[in-house]
Amino acid sequence: MDVYSKEKRSDIMSRIKGKETQLEKTGWALLKTAGVRFRKHPKNVPGNPDAGHKGKKIAVFFDSAFWHGADWHKQKRTFKSNRKFWIPKIERNISRDNEVNSILKKSNWKVLRITESDLKKANHKKTIQKIIRMWS
Repeated sequence: MDVYSKEKRSDIMSRIKGKETQLEKTGWALLKTAGVRFRKHPKNVPGNPDAGHKGKKIAVFFDSAFWHGADWHKQKRTFKSNRKFWIPKIERNISRDNEVNSILKKSNWKVLRITESDLKKANHKKTIQKIIRMWS
C-alpha cells in the first residue's frame, strides 16, 4: 500500500524529468571533453538517443543503473515490495534496450551505451577514450 493518495502519487511521478537529467548533463559534458561533435536528442533516430551524430551514424544512450538493470542478476533479488511490478518493468526496459541496439545496428549505426558507473569521476578517462574510439 502506498503512503500517498493516488492523486498525490500521480503529482509526484509527473515531476520526474525525462530530459535534461543530471545523468545526461554529465554525459554531454564528457562528450564535449572528448572533443566530439554531437546533437542532444537527435530527431528521427530509432530509440531516441540522448546524444548522437547522424552523419557518422552514432547513437549515444546514458543509462541509469536502476532503470536499465545494471547488475540485474544481483539487483533483482533486492526488491522487497511490489516485485510483480518492478521485475517485469526493469526486464522490459532491458529487452527494449536490446531491441533498439539491434534496430540501430541493422541500419549501420554505431551504438554507445554509457552507464551511470561510466559517468562517475573515477571512470571519466576510460569513458572519454571509449567515446574517442567510437568517433574515429
